[in-house]
Amino acid sequence: MKKLLLIITLTSLYAFAQTPEVPKTYPNGELGKMVKLGEAIMNETNTHPLTKDFVGNNLQCKSCHIQGADGKPGTITTIGTFRGTAASFPAFSGREKTVQTLQDRINNCYMRSMNGTRPIVDTKASVAMAAYITWLSTGFEIKMDEKRPCSVLTSDRWAAEQKKFAAIQKKATHENYLAGKKTFETKCASCHGANGKGMAAFPPLWGQDEKGKWLSYNTGAGMSKLNKAPAWIKENMPLGQGGTLSDQEAADVALFINAQPRASFDLKDHLLPKEKMGHYNSDVHEEKHSVESNFKAFGLDLKTIKGN
Repeated sequence: MKKLLLIITLTSLYAFAQTPEVPKTYPNGELGKMVKLGEAIMNETNTHPLTKDFVGNNLQCKSCHIQGADGKPGTITTIGTFRGTAASFPAFSGREKTVQTLQDRINNCYMRSMNGTRPIVDTKASVAMAAYITWLSTGFEIKMDEKRPCSVLTSDRWAAEQKKFAAIQKKATHENYLAGKKTFETKCASCHGANGKGMAAFPPLWGQDEKGKWLSYNTGAGMSKLNKAPAWIKENMPLGQGGTLSDQEAADVALFINAQPRASFDLKDHLLPKEKMGHYNSDVHEEKHSVESNFKAFGLDLKTIKGN
């Protein structure tokens, strides 16, 4: 057993050592300006002049694509990293059932995590965000992903974690919901607020403001899925203490968070008119989700889980 653990440890260290460093200097000229613009948009998504009209909540890209030690969004190496992401594209997406470009992947996030409208591909904002992520992928070997649009650093781990947490969540009960509530109160509320509406620089996780505006991601977002959210949570939360929650704690707190009120998702409501948007690179044109349906997907009844 000790020999096996040593092999696993050395393999992990070798893989980490082979990971290219985050680039420290921007490209020159107009390309550098575009990369810097993309970085600014990642930090200020819901307020930036080029993207604010496409955002329907109070999140920014950096809310999920966490800043690394250098302070740049997405430079972590955990699930949610931008590093190595450009190297996996073009990539097949099971959700859209087409081969997606990096711009497709970025713009689709606006419909779901940002609860807004899909920007037009090749606009200045779209190109800038892709340029920033491509810059962070400097040094990575191109490895187009046949299965999912995800960073080459985390693709296989992301899939394995989703499978593991799906099995855990299918066994969830009201007791798991209560345990998740306790974990949220003790380890999450100090940043995200007892009501989940966020505090200062920390993003909201659910709920609406006094005008009825939804504050966080909708039920079409990856973070709303009971197997995807805990995979992200376990590696990244609490902030600066990723990896400290057990699998069950991560599953339970994701169960609690995603049982709370949030905007339902209807694909057609998040697309611009075809004559303005142009080609939408997807073979799926009808898609709807709600909090209830997201639980039903794992064989769970929302009311039973919440004890209503």
